[in-house]
Amino acid sequence: MKLNTIQPNKGSKNVKSRKGKGHASGLGKTSGRGHKGQKSRSGGFHKVGFEGGQMPLQRRLPKRGFTSRTKKENSELRLDQLGRIKAEIIDLEALKNENIVPRYIQKIKIIASGEIKKAVTIQGLNLSDNARKAILSTGGKILD
Repeated sequence: MKLNTIQPNKGSKNVKSRKGKGHASGLGKTSGRGHKGQKSRSGGFHKVGFEGGQMPLQRRLPKRGFTSRTKKENSELRLDQLGRIKAEIIDLEALKNENIVPRYIQKIKIIASGEIKKAVTIQGLNLSDNARKAILSTGGKILD
C-alpha cells in the first residue's frame, strides 16, 4: 500500500450539490425552489407550526396534557401489607386508621404482590383476580 493509492470507501464522501450553476448542473435557474412564492425568496420562511394565519394546532389543543386527574386519589395495596392490619374487617377506613394509606385516598385495589399467611375479611375494596384467589385460598372472606 502506498500513500498515493489510499482513498475513502465508495459512497462515504458525497459531492456537495452546487445550486444555481447553470442548466447542466440539474439545479440551475430557480435552484430547486420552484417558481415564485414565499419559499422561493431569500429569507422567506415560516416559524415552526405556522398555519397561514389559522390558529396553530399547539394553540388549539388544551394545556392540561395527559396526566390522570384521579391518580392521587387511587392507590394500590400489596397482599403482604394486609397481614399487618389488626382490624377484623379490612376496609378503606381501617386502612386509613392504621396509617397504611393517606387520608385523601378514595379507592384502593389490592394486587397479588407478596404473600398472605393469615385469613382476612375484605370489604369494599377492589381486588385483582390473583389477589382474590390468594385471599380465598388462605380461608379469607370477601364481602361486597
